[in-house]
Amino acid sequence: MPLNYLDFDYSEDYEGTGTFDAMAAASPAQLPAVQAEVAQVLAWAHVQFPGTQGPADEGGEWDYDLSAVQEVATPLALAFDSASGTIAVHAGTPAPARTTVTLSISGGSAFCGALREAFGVD
Repeated sequence: MPLNYLDFDYSEDYEGTGTFDAMAAASPAQLPAVQAEVAQVLAWAHVQFPGTQGPADEGGEWDYDLSAVQEVATPLALAFDSASGTIAVHAGTPAPARTTVTLSISGGSAFCGALREAFGVD
């Protein structure tokens, strides 16, 4: 199951819990595809490891954190006024909003190995 938007980085804590972190910034046109990939990963986890989602310290085999932020970028035109010695600022037209989606998914060695195999994650 190849992923086009989510590019995971892997880390492991001293207890052997592995964490895959991915962040994708998407334009409004790309956002449905990013959301579909996140849903694909989480649906896979629920199917392959049913009933085991939860914090490791509470006995869970895997868990996740999902968040997003929407940002609107407005270009600013800056001009130096030599007569007054100041900078004049003029706001341009805001660009379409970009949404940054962040997914962290963690688990034990069996979960991490299965996720790597299913999605070709290093």
